[in-house]
Amino acid sequence: MYLHKLVVGSLGANCYILASDNKEAVVIDPGGDAKGILNFINKNEFVVKKIILTHGHYDHVAACEEVSKATKAPICIHKEDEILLRQPSENLSFYLGCNFSISQKVENIFGGQQLLVGDLKLEIVHTPGHTPGSVSIKVSELLFTGDLLFAGSVGRTDLSGGSYKNLIGSLKRILVFPDNTRVLPGHGEETTLKEEKKINPFLQNI
Repeated sequence: MYLHKLVVGSLGANCYILASDNKEAVVIDPGGDAKGILNFINKNEFVVKKIILTHGHYDHVAACEEVSKATKAPICIHKEDEILLRQPSENLSFYLGCNFSISQKVENIFGGQQLLVGDLKLEIVHTPGHTPGSVSIKVSELLFTGDLLFAGSVGRTDLSGGSYKNLIGSLKRILVFPDNTRVLPGHGEETTLKEEKKINPFLQNI
Protein backbone atom coordinates (compact mmCIF):
# COMPACT_ATOMS: atom_id res chain seq x y z
CA MET A 1 0.00 0.00 0.00
CA TYR A 2 1.24 3.49 -0.90
CA LEU A 3 -0.05 6.70 0.68
CA HIS A 4 0.77 10.27 -0.28
CA LYS A 5 -0.67 13.57 0.95
CA LEU A 6 -0.91 16.78 -1.05
CA VAL A 7 -2.01 20.04 0.57
CA VAL A 8 -4.20 21.77 -2.01
CA GLY A 9 -6.31 24.86 -2.54
CA SER A 10 -6.40 28.23 -0.82
CA LEU A 11 -7.77 26.70 2.40
CA GLY A 12 -5.05 24.06 2.62
CA ALA A 13 -7.14 20.90 2.39
CA ASN A 14 -5.48 17.50 2.46
CA CYS A 15 -5.80 15.45 -0.72
CA TYR A 16 -4.74 11.84 -0.30
CA ILE A 17 -3.61 9.44 -3.00
CA LEU A 18 -3.83 5.83 -1.87
CA ALA A 19 -2.54 3.08 -4.13
CA SER A 20 -2.46 -0.68 -3.98
CA ASP A 21 0.61 -2.75 -4.79
CA ASN A 22 -0.59 -3.15 -8.39
CA LYS A 23 -0.80 0.68 -8.74
CA GLU A 24 -4.59 0.85 -8.77
CA ALA A 25 -5.42 3.97 -6.78
CA VAL A 26 -8.04 6.20 -5.22
CA VAL A 27 -7.91 9.96 -4.86
CA ILE A 28 -9.55 11.27 -1.70
CA ASP A 29 -10.71 14.91 -1.60
CA PRO A 30 -9.08 16.58 -4.62
CA GLY A 31 -9.79 20.08 -3.35
CA GLY A 32 -7.61 22.00 -5.79
CA ASP A 33 -4.38 21.91 -7.83
CA ALA A 34 -5.62 19.38 -10.38
CA LYS A 35 -2.38 19.75 -12.31
CA GLY A 36 -0.28 18.80 -9.31
CA ILE A 37 -2.49 15.84 -8.48
CA LEU A 38 -2.42 14.56 -12.05
CA ASN A 39 1.33 15.08 -12.37
CA PHE A 40 1.89 12.97 -9.26
CA ILE A 41 -0.46 10.25 -10.51
CA ASN A 42 1.18 10.12 -13.94
CA LYS A 43 4.72 10.22 -12.53
CA ASN A 44 3.98 7.15 -10.43
CA GLU A 45 1.96 5.43 -13.18
CA PHE A 46 -1.04 5.02 -10.91
CA VAL A 47 -4.36 3.94 -12.40
CA VAL A 48 -7.08 5.85 -10.58
CA LYS A 49 -10.19 3.76 -10.10
CA LYS A 50 -12.23 6.07 -7.88
CA ILE A 51 -12.31 9.65 -6.63
CA ILE A 52 -13.89 9.66 -3.19
CA LEU A 53 -15.16 12.83 -1.53
CA THR A 54 -15.50 12.86 2.25
CA HIS A 55 -18.05 15.67 1.84
CA GLY A 56 -19.15 18.26 -0.67
CA HIS A 57 -17.54 21.52 0.44
CA TYR A 58 -15.60 23.41 -2.20
CA ASP A 59 -12.20 23.13 -0.51
CA HIS A 60 -12.44 19.33 -0.75
CA VAL A 61 -13.96 18.97 -4.23
CA ALA A 62 -12.71 21.83 -6.42
CA ALA A 63 -10.54 19.63 -8.66
CA CYS A 64 -12.77 16.55 -8.69
CA GLU A 65 -14.25 17.03 -12.15
CA GLU A 66 -10.93 17.82 -13.81
CA VAL A 67 -9.23 14.83 -12.19
CA SER A 68 -12.19 12.63 -13.08
CA LYS A 69 -12.15 13.62 -16.74
CA ALA A 70 -8.39 13.07 -17.00
CA THR A 71 -8.38 9.67 -15.30
CA LYS A 72 -11.86 8.43 -16.32
CA ALA A 73 -12.44 7.58 -12.66
CA PRO A 74 -15.93 8.13 -11.20
CA ILE A 75 -16.61 10.72 -8.52
CA CYS A 76 -18.03 9.06 -5.40
CA ILE A 77 -19.99 10.96 -2.74
CA HIS A 78 -22.72 10.17 -0.23
CA LYS A 79 -26.17 10.87 -1.64
CA GLU A 80 -26.89 13.39 1.15
CA ASP A 81 -24.02 15.57 -0.10
CA GLU A 82 -24.51 15.22 -3.86
CA ILE A 83 -26.57 18.42 -3.87
CA LEU A 84 -23.50 20.30 -2.66
CA LEU A 85 -21.75 19.48 -5.92
CA ARG A 86 -24.60 21.09 -7.86
CA GLN A 87 -25.19 24.28 -5.85
CA PRO A 88 -22.46 26.91 -5.27
CA SER A 89 -24.32 28.33 -2.27
CA GLU A 90 -24.28 24.93 -0.56
CA ASN A 91 -20.68 23.97 -1.34
CA LEU A 92 -19.61 27.47 -0.17
CA SER A 93 -17.82 28.39 -3.41
CA PHE A 94 -20.36 31.18 -3.95
CA TYR A 95 -19.02 32.97 -0.89
CA LEU A 96 -15.47 32.71 -2.27
CA GLY A 97 -16.52 34.16 -5.62
CA CYS A 98 -16.02 30.86 -7.50
CA ASN A 99 -19.56 29.58 -8.23
CA PHE A 100 -18.33 25.99 -8.47
CA SER A 101 -20.64 23.19 -9.58
CA ILE A 102 -20.42 20.03 -11.64
CA SER A 103 -22.87 18.52 -14.08
CA GLN A 104 -21.51 15.02 -14.58
CA LYS A 105 -23.05 11.96 -12.97
CA VAL A 106 -21.59 10.70 -9.71
CA GLU A 107 -21.62 7.41 -7.85
CA ASN A 108 -23.40 7.51 -4.50
CA ILE A 109 -21.67 5.76 -1.63
CA PHE A 110 -23.23 4.79 1.71
CA GLY A 111 -22.30 3.78 5.22
CA GLY A 112 -21.30 0.14 5.56
CA GLN A 113 -20.28 -0.13 1.93
CA GLN A 114 -16.98 -1.78 1.05
CA LEU A 115 -15.08 -0.73 -2.06
CA LEU A 116 -12.28 -2.84 -3.51
CA VAL A 117 -9.43 -1.15 -5.35
CA GLY A 118 -6.64 -3.57 -6.19
CA ASP A 119 -5.82 -5.26 -2.88
CA LEU A 120 -7.23 -2.37 -0.87
CA LYS A 121 -10.52 -2.74 1.00
CA LEU A 122 -12.13 0.61 1.73
CA GLU A 123 -14.92 0.69 4.31
CA ILE A 124 -17.26 3.67 4.07
CA VAL A 125 -18.46 5.00 7.43
CA HIS A 126 -21.29 7.54 7.33
CA THR A 127 -20.21 10.28 9.74
CA PRO A 128 -22.62 13.23 9.43
CA GLY A 129 -22.32 16.38 11.48
CA HIS A 130 -20.08 18.68 9.47
CA THR A 131 -22.43 18.01 6.56
CA PRO A 132 -25.33 15.54 6.27
CA GLY A 133 -23.42 13.30 3.87
CA SER A 134 -19.97 13.39 5.40
CA VAL A 135 -18.16 10.05 5.37
CA SER A 136 -14.98 8.65 6.83
CA ILE A 137 -13.00 5.96 5.03
CA LYS A 138 -11.34 3.06 6.88
CA VAL A 139 -8.52 1.23 5.10
CA SER A 140 -6.60 -1.21 7.27
CA GLU A 141 -5.12 0.91 10.10
CA LEU A 142 -5.88 4.17 8.29
CA LEU A 143 -8.96 6.35 8.87
CA PHE A 144 -9.62 9.29 6.57
CA THR A 145 -11.93 11.57 8.55
CA GLY A 146 -12.49 14.57 6.28
CA ASP A 147 -13.72 17.43 8.45
CA LEU A 148 -15.08 15.21 11.23
CA LEU A 149 -11.98 14.87 13.41
CA PHE A 150 -8.73 16.84 13.39
CA ALA A 151 -5.63 16.69 15.55
CA GLY A 152 -6.88 18.33 18.74
CA SER A 153 -10.21 19.49 17.34
CA VAL A 154 -13.32 18.60 15.33
CA GLY A 155 -15.13 20.00 12.31
CA ARG A 156 -17.40 23.01 12.56
CA THR A 157 -21.15 22.50 12.63
CA ASP A 158 -22.42 26.05 12.12
CA LEU A 159 -22.59 25.81 8.32
CA SER A 160 -25.64 24.77 6.30
CA GLY A 161 -26.60 21.19 7.14
CA GLY A 162 -24.28 21.02 10.13
CA SER A 163 -25.33 19.35 13.38
CA TYR A 164 -23.27 19.15 16.56
CA LYS A 165 -25.50 16.34 17.85
CA ASN A 166 -24.84 14.31 14.70
CA LEU A 167 -21.14 15.11 14.89
CA ILE A 168 -20.92 13.69 18.40
CA GLY A 169 -22.76 10.58 17.23
CA SER A 170 -20.28 10.20 14.40
CA LEU A 171 -17.32 10.58 16.75
CA LYS A 172 -18.76 7.77 18.86
CA ARG A 173 -19.00 5.67 15.71
CA ILE A 174 -15.29 5.96 14.89
CA LEU A 175 -14.03 5.66 18.47
CA VAL A 176 -14.78 1.93 18.37
CA PHE A 177 -11.79 1.46 16.06
CA PRO A 178 -8.46 0.39 17.62
CA ASP A 179 -6.43 3.03 19.46
CA ASN A 180 -3.53 2.66 17.01
CA THR A 181 -5.75 3.74 14.11
CA ARG A 182 -4.02 6.52 12.17
CA VAL A 183 -6.35 9.49 11.70
CA LEU A 184 -5.81 11.28 8.38
CA PRO A 185 -7.91 14.46 8.57
CA GLY A 186 -9.12 16.86 5.93
CA HIS A 187 -6.83 19.62 7.22
CA GLY A 188 -3.65 19.63 9.27
CA GLU A 189 -1.41 16.86 10.50
CA GLU A 190 -2.25 13.23 11.09
CA THR A 191 -2.85 11.84 14.55
CA THR A 192 -4.11 8.63 16.17
CA LEU A 193 -7.30 7.75 17.97
CA LYS A 194 -5.26 7.01 21.10
CA GLU A 195 -3.76 10.49 21.05
CA GLU A 196 -7.10 12.18 20.42
CA LYS A 197 -8.73 10.31 23.29
CA LYS A 198 -6.04 11.77 25.53
CA ILE A 199 -5.82 15.39 24.37
CA ASN A 200 -8.85 16.31 22.26
CA PRO A 201 -11.30 18.28 24.46
CA PHE A 202 -14.26 17.33 22.26
CA LEU A 203 -13.73 13.64 23.03
CA GLN A 204 -13.38 13.89 26.79
CA ASN A 205 -17.07 13.42 27.58
CA ILE A 206 -17.83 10.81 24.93
